[in-house]
Amino acid sequence: MSASLASSATNTSTNALTDLKEYLSADIGQVDACMLKMAGSYVPLVSDLSKYTMFAGGKRLRPLLCLAAARLCGYQGDAHIDLAASVECMHTATLLHDDVVDGSLMRRGRATANDQWGNKESVLVGDFLLGRAFDLMKAARSLQVYEILSHASMVISEGEVLQLTVQGDLSVPRETYFKVVEAKTSVLFAAACQVGAVIADAGDKKIEALRQYGYYLGMAFQIIDDTLDYAADVNALGKRIGDDFREGKVTLPLLIAYETASQEDQAFWQRTITKGEQTESDIITAIELIKHTGAVEASMAVANQFIEKARDSLTLFDHSELKDKLIAVLDFVIRRSF
Repeated sequence: MSASLASSATNTSTNALTDLKEYLSADIGQVDACMLKMAGSYVPLVSDLSKYTMFAGGKRLRPLLCLAAARLCGYQGDAHIDLAASVECMHTATLLHDDVVDGSLMRRGRATANDQWGNKESVLVGDFLLGRAFDLMKAARSLQVYEILSHASMVISEGEVLQLTVQGDLSVPRETYFKVVEAKTSVLFAAACQVGAVIADAGDKKIEALRQYGYYLGMAFQIIDDTLDYAADVNALGKRIGDDFREGKVTLPLLIAYETASQEDQAFWQRTITKGEQTESDIITAIELIKHTGAVEASMAVANQFIEKARDSLTLFDHSELKDKLIAVLDFVIRRSF
């Protein structure tokens, strides 16, 4: 992606997300207030670490999807506020745990909580936030909502374990990679949309349509995130380029590059990914190979297929300003550079 194109994509993407936030500003303000309250604890370290992570400048995409789904289906109550906060607490808990597992030192352009406070503290506060998330679910007074979100929590954990078991394995089929993406990211996007429709009593067809919207959006989001790890501007991304490479994570651009690599290049991937034998300059070679094989473009093409499926899922809904904004979010995801 050229500098000018990246700039254009960032501007378009940021505007689309900003528009949705502005449209739901009253709701998202209440969500932030709820999260601030939920971060409170008689243990100062719990409060400090929770607030540090939850208010680190994230996109708030998952709670926004929950709010938007509820509003799109005509919801007039206030349970969507607690549910959106619950979804974000779940997401924040996974970030804390992920950063410990991955040994990450930077997220969203600043030091991770585990770098600031330590691994034990981050894991335990992640558990605290997960507990808060389940406490917030009771606002919906719905067994279906609880089942959806609790199932999502379980699947996310399974996905993290699955990713660990295939780490460094270049023979992993794409279907397994997609299963990891589904579990790590897509399931929570889908659940956020689904519960928003459930509390609005939208009916099975609309609930399923919004679940699919979130699912396909989440698939595209993670594939692009994995691709940006080799192709993004580090200043825009907010973390180091090549972290997935350093950790031996098998992602779609890597799989594509390996499938089309020469014997010499495959030996490079086997040394650096399978055996984990890396030098500082290897990341430069890896990025060059990823770009040379067209793996970036091929990965983006796959992501775009999911985006189109997400777009199709909204055809069930009548035209509205909010529907237009949800469609614009799809453009944010496919064109984002951060």
